[in-house]
Amino acid sequence: MAEELITADGLNDIDIDSFVSDDVDDSLDEQGELYEHHRIVVDKGQVSGRIDKFLSDHLPNVSRNRIQKAAEAGFILVNDRPVKSNYKIKPCDVICIMMDRPRYENDITPEDIPLDVVYEDADLMVVNKPAGLVVHPGCGNFHGTLVNAVAWHLKDNPDYDPNSPEVGLVHRIDKDTSGLLVIAKTPEAKTSLGKQFFDKTTKRQYNALVWGIVKEDNGTIESQIARNPKDRLQMAVFTDPAIGKHAVTHYTVMERIGYVTLVQCQLETGRTHQIRVHMKHIGHPLFNDERYGGNEILKGTTSGSYRQFINNCFEVCPRQALHARTLGFVHPRTGKEMFFTSDLPDDMSQLLTRWRNYIAGREMAMAATE
Repeated sequence: MAEELITADGLNDIDIDSFVSDDVDDSLDEQGELYEHHRIVVDKGQVSGRIDKFLSDHLPNVSRNRIQKAAEAGFILVNDRPVKSNYKIKPCDVICIMMDRPRYENDITPEDIPLDVVYEDADLMVVNKPAGLVVHPGCGNFHGTLVNAVAWHLKDNPDYDPNSPEVGLVHRIDKDTSGLLVIAKTPEAKTSLGKQFFDKTTKRQYNALVWGIVKEDNGTIESQIARNPKDRLQMAVFTDPAIGKHAVTHYTVMERIGYVTLVQCQLETGRTHQIRVHMKHIGHPLFNDERYGGNEILKGTTSGSYRQFINNCFEVCPRQALHARTLGFVHPRTGKEMFFTSDLPDDMSQLLTRWRNYIAGREMAMAATE
């Protein structure tokens, strides 16, 4: 099932690896009221059922009562025709729903949160986000986010309105992913940068530590990605071109360390959890990625000392081992190519050091017994 969430802030309410500007929009009626839009394409194998029940199951943060009110107002369309709450959905139905959105959910207030600014000028800023920091308010995280920090940083700039969809974040990374993000300070900058992301001309490389030894020195993973129908918090790979969105990840092996591999991933597209779901798809989940099973011991020995070593590694890096290391784009005003690099954060650096020391120690012990 393909789903798009359109919000008044112009960004998805779920963590995504990248934002493409035409995936979302914002809406105001003649009185200036905010609305939230969803567009869902029903799976080919979907069992028939009431549309209000279907939508409440697939929109976990939207109450069934709110959905029914939207139907009463004629704001639920199936294949461009309004339907009532008891409409029975059919495979491949295209559902569009519009609901009034409480204003407080969208207000972004400045908050004095430390911000690692890598670069800044009158048009844009590049920041290095730490792991654990939510990028944008939503899904219960209405404060303490990166955009609240940016709003504080730019609070004395009269031209920057943190609640305007014309400025702000151009793309996003997951809460527990660290690394580089670009923020537009002007509408012109956001338009230019958004087009570059859409046209796939930006340069984005990630470092990831994955379970298992990746045999090929490099490769490309190409698939359709959509939400997992069995777990709405996960994304999954689909072979049917009619399901989900096209996704392409290129990877290169940087270092093989015993039972794990450090890889560099280059994004050609930006889909929700793209690297995480793609690496799992080829049998190499990210180390300590709880959502995709990487927080279990997937490779190695059965000894108690090894289990203790892995648990210590999980404590050192208590999140998926993924870092947005490089970001490149053309400056929207000057036309010059800009390229930024961020060193691995301490938790991933310590994790790699522990793995190297463990494997070196094991090899020395094996050599001593020969």
